[in-house]
Amino acid sequence: MTEASIWRPVVRDYLDSLRAAGRRPMTVRLHAHYLRHLERHARDPFSLNIRILERALTSRREWEAETIRSAASVFRGFTRWMHARGLIDPDPGLLLPAVRVPPGVARPIPDPILDGLLAGHPPGRSRWLLLLGGHCGLRVGEMALVNSARLDGDLLFVVGKGGKERWVPVLDEDLQAAIRQAGGWLFPGRQDGHLSPGYVSKLLSELLPAHWTAHTLRHRAGTAAYRGTRDILAVGRLLGHAKPETTMRYIQLPMDSLYAVARSAA
Repeated sequence: MTEASIWRPVVRDYLDSLRAAGRRPMTVRLHAHYLRHLERHARDPFSLNIRILERALTSRREWEAETIRSAASVFRGFTRWMHARGLIDPDPGLLLPAVRVPPGVARPIPDPILDGLLAGHPPGRSRWLLLLGGHCGLRVGEMALVNSARLDGDLLFVVGKGGKERWVPVLDEDLQAAIRQAGGWLFPGRQDGHLSPGYVSKLLSELLPAHWTAHTLRHRAGTAAYRGTRDILAVGRLLGHAKPETTMRYIQLPMDSLYAVARSAA
């Protein structure tokens, strides 16, 4: 029996347990993604131990702390499920340390760069992706799921991380019309009828200049929204954050605010 055939039924049953618990398809796909990575480090799921888990978490040098934390959470959930069903003993996931994620620094793509990209892309998929990220603040997974059935007037119903729901205004009239006229998914593809988040991320990587990513579009939306309103709670609602502290990592503080503080301290 091959290693893949040993892993396959166990992972399938675990993913089924997530679906039975009401976890969203995007969450299930994320777990499947990290378990495929873990599979490369162990001949079978029954031989998992803390050394294998740690090796899997440290083998990808490009992974940042937030990605490592996400993968570690999946590994813990998987080993906890296996232990509860008597498939392994003890549970090695209990030995994984908490992953410290340093406070992030906002890195919004500059307005002149985004404006230049928009000027160079006529109505179509590339332009819609840039607007959804840079103006509406959507994540790549949320962009992939834009559907005409979720547009009510100029408000787009978005389901984000953890199944959190929110309404996002779509103010660009051409983008509104494109969503409305799509008759379904705005970005058709092979994953349940729409593009996968990974493919959306790839498209944006090809669109954006070096050093700028899909997430910097989202940072730009948060920064611009805060600059125009100074309303941290409303910006958090736009971005789909539960806590203002999270939103602050997406906002580059306007220079006039810094100067006002400096003048007050002088």
